Amino acid sequence: MPKRFAAFALALAIGALVCTGAQAQSAVDEGRKLAFDRGKGNCLTCHVIKGGDLPGTIGPELVGIKSKYPKREDLVAIINDETARNPLTVMPPFGRNRILTEKEINAVVDFLQTL
Repeated sequence: MPKRFAAFALALAIGALVCTGAQAQSAVDEGRKLAFDRGKGNCLTCHVIKGGDLPGTIGPELVGIKSKYPKREDLVAIINDETARNPLTVMPPFGRNRILTEKEINAVVDFLQTL
């Protein structure tokens, strides 16, 4: 009986990891879609992002994001309302202005952290 229980517990743990990995990839994919969507995240209007078409050059190129912003909450805050940190920014406050939901902002952050 203990061997069966151990095998079952291991199978559940592996299933949970696979599911979590799939959910994380799904969030990254959703974030990419939002970042490239000209009517929603619209990141390409101002930023060069690998894989994006017709990028703008107003903002910095989005590369090495995880090393530039190792604290996830810093990147969330920037997307939510960069004016809190930099009142002179031209970056729209995506969260404050309800352009993106909290879930969408988190998906964009998931994507940006892969760049």
